[in-house]
Amino acid sequence: MTQTTVGRVQSPRIIRIGAGAALELADVLAQLGLSSPLIVTDKGLVALGHLARITDVLEAAGLPWGLFDEVTPDPTDACVDAGLRAVGAGNYDCIIGFGGGSPIDTAKAVSFMAVNPGHVRDYKAPAQIDRCGLPVIAIPTTGGTGSEMTRWCVITDTENPEKYNLSGLACVATAALIDWTFTTTLPARITADTAVDSLTHAIEAYVSRRAFPYTDGFALQAMPLIADHVRRAYADPEDQVAREALMQAASQAGMAFSNASVALVHGMSRPIGAHFHVAHGLSNAMLLPVVTAFSVDSARDRYATCARVMGVASDTDSNTAACAKLVEALHRLNTDLAVPTPSSLGHKADTDMLVLMAKQALASGSPQNNPRVPTGAEIVKLYEIMWG
Repeated sequence: MTQTTVGRVQSPRIIRIGAGAALELADVLAQLGLSSPLIVTDKGLVALGHLARITDVLEAAGLPWGLFDEVTPDPTDACVDAGLRAVGAGNYDCIIGFGGGSPIDTAKAVSFMAVNPGHVRDYKAPAQIDRCGLPVIAIPTTGGTGSEMTRWCVITDTENPEKYNLSGLACVATAALIDWTFTTTLPARITADTAVDSLTHAIEAYVSRRAFPYTDGFALQAMPLIADHVRRAYADPEDQVAREALMQAASQAGMAFSNASVALVHGMSRPIGAHFHVAHGLSNAMLLPVVTAFSVDSARDRYATCARVMGVASDTDSNTAACAKLVEALHRLNTDLAVPTPSSLGHKADTDMLVLMAKQALASGSPQNNPRVPTGAEIVKLYEIMWG
């Protein structure tokens, strides 16, 4: 592929990855000249004892810290406002986002909203938020969102149910400490959902109209790691090889989609989360096979490459055959990971709701990166197919 435009890459200044990376927190803070963090997390991680692993490091180094542990799944503007009150109540010089995508995204939003006026919705994409607030140190505890590596965060509006993208230099963590050992306590459902979230990031980044060779490399490395290890981690939460592979893949896929952007799956996924409170990774999993089947004819060579690196098609298969095998493999993966349909979860959506969701999907901008750019009516039809 000949690159005809300048690729633009944003990433954390410091990245440490591997077992025990989180134990280097004090060293990283010292390297950055920081000494007084507010930890942004959720009560579940506190209860699991994970928080103590990083606060012990801070206390051993004689560093004071504060805690905001009120992050909710799919964090809202109200959650961000509460975080802003917490950061304003202390003398903090940085924010630690500790957890899955929700705490890390909240930490990012609290950071930039502390120095930017207005409401967080004022900055939704395509706006670029480049005025940075307090440095964010991201410590992920799930192998899925890749938020520790990206220039994005996602916040849900409570006034008009909508999940919106926020993007820019202010959404890039200053440091990412990627320690897979936190993930061995994840239940099977979250393991599956976060891994398929990563797979969606990698596939969509690779087929995106904004892909370029730098992002292709990360996407192509992530896909086989996920394909080879997700079932193992789903079956055995303490499979250390699988956990390490999924965490590495999440970060690689995060780098890929952060700079090449996601596409139709994500555009359609966010409204499902906003209106029905389905976990982001799960709604991606619901959509991925259906959207891939819709899109393959517009980028057969790229989707065929996805199939081959994932090991579901061979070099001797034609692109057409490889694409068919990819769609089949994604359906089979959903079956193996017990991915439900919205209807099986009791969610009902009438035509008016589906039309609204289609409008919100298109307004997000992500569907325009898809190899086949859909109409609103086509998105409604795809929702109907996947609803079950």
